Amino acid sequence: MTSKGAEKMQNDTIGVDVSKDHLDAHRLADGASRRFANDKCGHRAFMKWFAQTPVQRVVFEPTGPYHRAFERALGAAGASFVKVNPRQARRFAEAIGSLAKTDRLDAAMLARMGAMLELKARPPRSEALLELKELHLAREALVKDRTAAKNRGKVLGAPLLKRQNAQRLEQIKRQITAIEAAILERVQADPDLAQRFAILTTIPGVSAITAFALLIEMPELGALEPGQAASLAGLAPVARQSGRWTGRAFIRGGRASVRQAIYMPALVATRFNPDLKIRYTQLINDGKPAKVALTAVMRKLILLANALLKANSRWTPKPA
Repeated sequence: MTSKGAEKMQNDTIGVDVSKDHLDAHRLADGASRRFANDKCGHRAFMKWFAQTPVQRVVFEPTGPYHRAFERALGAAGASFVKVNPRQARRFAEAIGSLAKTDRLDAAMLARMGAMLELKARPPRSEALLELKELHLAREALVKDRTAAKNRGKVLGAPLLKRQNAQRLEQIKRQITAIEAAILERVQADPDLAQRFAILTTIPGVSAITAFALLIEMPELGALEPGQAASLAGLAPVARQSGRWTGRAFIRGGRASVRQAIYMPALVATRFNPDLKIRYTQLINDGKPAKVALTAVMRKLILLANALLKANSRWTPKPA
């Protein structure tokens, strides 16, 4: 590594280990470490400390509800940040021989990871998207509750428990409906989101619920190259080859929430989207397993959504 590259690596990253009560931060430029409370006061103190040295990125792992307020504070301050997959962070730590695990060591490891790999910071999500994300997570939790309640209802024998379970299902239904209405209201109140939503819902098989998921879970759509879009969704084939041996390609990584959101739309598209139906049929006729063919349709669906949003154009059927 050149001296210039080494200097860059040593002067541009802060790693933060986020927990329920604390933010453990490590600044790579001078090796300084600090602990801040994970609350509004602590976030303000972190921003003051952060401003002392020019920093290219702040690196942290998403930790469910504990990182969201911190992410909002970074976005409000205009700070560039990177959220890294915990599994990738752990593998990086193992690769550099860092086997010990404490909050302080994790913060230093995240700083090194960000600098050495030159992780690209993505634009922070708007306040509207952060609120939509919260609503979407609440809806997903209710959908899981509904599935669990339906499964319980199949084995309940006592009339009281059956009645209570039915009441719970009705309550969940009302809550899901209210959340979906709130999401739609917020999307339509934002001109950019409303336009993107209108484009996505013109694609055969993409319902309002699927469009919500794509807007919220993959806001980068429309600003990506095709390969980037497929990779971010975890739908880009990963080749396996060594010497003369070639294994079957597979998909891995990416955003599981996006794949879950487009699974059913892809099934619908194999019947009602002319272009994707042809693609699916070709793969099946070529002897590809149905799962592989459906994954290819999911990838095409993401690429189509990305292309339409980039062109600011609604889907139209190709002329016969």
